[in-house]
Amino acid sequence: MEPPKMNPVVEPLSWMLGTWLSDPPGAGTYPTLQPFQYLEEVHISHVGQPMLNFSFNSFHPDTRKPMHRECGFIRLKPDTNKVAFVSAQNTGVVEVEEGEVNGQELCIASHSIARISFAKEPHVEQVSPALPAPSCLVCAEVCGVILFLFREITRKFRLNSEGKLEQTVSMATTTQPMTQHLHVTYKKVTP
Repeated sequence: MEPPKMNPVVEPLSWMLGTWLSDPPGAGTYPTLQPFQYLEEVHISHVGQPMLNFSFNSFHPDTRKPMHRECGFIRLKPDTNKVAFVSAQNTGVVEVEEGEVNGQELCIASHSIARISFAKEPHVEQVSPALPAPSCLVCAEVCGVILFLFREITRKFRLNSEGKLEQTVSMATTTQPMTQHLHVTYKKVTP
């Protein structure tokens, strides 16, 4: 069976396609957390529709125990550089981020965030309308440990001069201003 032809709408994101492995391990930090490292495998593909499919799977670097997981879709508004990143995470968080693609760089920020109703407490809380949009308040949990209460997330993906994909994630919480949380560089292992 022949692979599907790429929909021309997603051509501006074609530089993201493939399977990517963190090289070196990703680094996480935040004022309220101990610094940590992680391994991550990323699959970004298409099936001929006007969107890309993605999955991010992170692992503990020593034990290889699964950690954070997310999957979803990256859509472009036709005839623009406007992008939507729709993600479902193993923490019970569902997120929509929006932004723009410019060349080989994609910058997005949280637009809306939701959490499943039966997750461990604390649940999503109501945010004051006085907070600047987009403002979301979600507590993320991995392996039973509550990691942070966040209000806004930004991500930047870029293809660097060595042909490696970089991702930087920053977040603002109820107690911290926008601060870099994760940075990882991926090496492409399959087209």
